[in-house]
Amino acid sequence: MKTHPYLRAFLAGTFVPTLILPLMLTAFIVLRLVLQISIPIERGIIFPMALVPLLWGLWNMLWLASHARTHLGAGPHGALLPFLLVPGGTAVGLGLGVLSLGESHVTWFGALTLPYALVVTGFAVALAVYYLVWKYVVAFVNRELGIA
Repeated sequence: MKTHPYLRAFLAGTFVPTLILPLMLTAFIVLRLVLQISIPIERGIIFPMALVPLLWGLWNMLWLASHARTHLGAGPHGALLPFLLVPGGTAVGLGLGVLSLGESHVTWFGALTLPYALVVTGFAVALAVYYLVWKYVVAFVNRELGIA
């Protein structure tokens, strides 16, 4: 199974978000429709659900293409992805008007306001989660598909 390594890398990269995002959507539906908890993110949930698996797959293809030169492990490579996703998501959110940046806080959908300290803490947690998921799950799938 040595043919089409980039196709296999793309599929290995999309594995995790393709499993996780439907679970997140199910939780959102239960909270919003069953428990009647108002969460005003339905306008911005579909676009990231389509884009994130694509980006993970392309990021894994980039890891495969650059691994011979950089010798960077899957974990550190995966931990770099939030440095692209967060600024990109911020730019899209600002452009669509669903995100506004204040002097000391960020406001999503005009309803959820978070201080920058909490945003930075969340970003640090995201880096750790991405590192662990890429190091253990994506690297495992890469090895199983014969591309690591």
